[in-house]
Amino acid sequence: MSEKKALQAVREQIDKVDKQLQDLLNERTALAHQVAEIKQQSGEQADFYRPEREAMILRQVMARNNGPLSDLEMARLFREIMSACLAAEKPLQVAYLGPEGSFTQAASLKHFGGSVQLHSMATIADVFHAVETGQACYGVVPVENSTEGMVNHTLDRFVSSSLKINGEVTIRIHHYLLSKSADLSQIKTVYAHPQALAQCRHWLTENLPNSVQIPVNSNSEAAKLVAENGLDCAAIAGNRAAEIYGLSVLANNIEDEVGNTTRFLVIGTQLVEPSGEDKTALLVSTKNKPGALQNLLKPLADKGISMSRIESRPSRKGIWEYVFFIDIEGHCQDPTVASALQELESESSVFRVLGSYPKAVL
Repeated sequence: MSEKKALQAVREQIDKVDKQLQDLLNERTALAHQVAEIKQQSGEQADFYRPEREAMILRQVMARNNGPLSDLEMARLFREIMSACLAAEKPLQVAYLGPEGSFTQAASLKHFGGSVQLHSMATIADVFHAVETGQACYGVVPVENSTEGMVNHTLDRFVSSSLKINGEVTIRIHHYLLSKSADLSQIKTVYAHPQALAQCRHWLTENLPNSVQIPVNSNSEAAKLVAENGLDCAAIAGNRAAEIYGLSVLANNIEDEVGNTTRFLVIGTQLVEPSGEDKTALLVSTKNKPGALQNLLKPLADKGISMSRIESRPSRKGIWEYVFFIDIEGHCQDPTVASALQELESESSVFRVLGSYPKAVL
């Protein structure tokens, strides 16, 4: 068989598979419509999006994958399929820390897929407010960076908000220096989110030692400011921001740590059911007595529950009074976890479960 005929035969097979895929995708969408109808008939008007269900599906996709596509690539494809099917049921409104081009926008798309309706917010407080008032079904906010630690603005909002954590997303962070200028020596001012400035501290010291560093609400806001100003300023942001705001890339990957990663939280109003691989986030305050924190954590140790993080923040209710944010392994409905939490609550002056949610899959 000639090369031309061999290629034609393979292409005909591809066309056949493409049609089968298209038919199956439409069949899946029709089934999603049936799910929506059943929920509505039973009185459910919300929560078409189920974080635990999607996490379980993606884990199953990765477990049964035999290649040649990688497990992660296959899961990403299914994420987009689920996103499109969900949009056919009910378009999902998601608020994120903007402007357009921010890492939080990238995290939102990674978690929810490209078929959601995203709404850019100026501050973390605005994201919380949008979900609290029903302007958005969910919000996405940064909470932790592997280089610079916790994002305190996010933690502080949980002290006064009744919202729940419904999921998490991790994004590998690469920082770029963006400007209207093509000459690094012209740069006198650098705009960026405070965390980004800290994550690029050594690079800035070595390459722009005399520049003025100005913190702003987000890196994409920094890029927007630079696009509106002259040639003597630059922004630290993602490479997508360069495309959106028409900026040149003066330097690539200027983050100081090679494995620089940021974790984001998905916030909402629903209580998420167990997915099989979950985390639980707690907000607690100790009673004012000797050994209070040790007694607080003892139930977790006694029952073999792993604590992955503990952070303290001022309670804002009294001088030298603090609340603790604690992340543990497991779901609050797990019998062992539930028992430990009951004991922990008895030792606390303030106790709230901020949410049990699936571990990040992608």
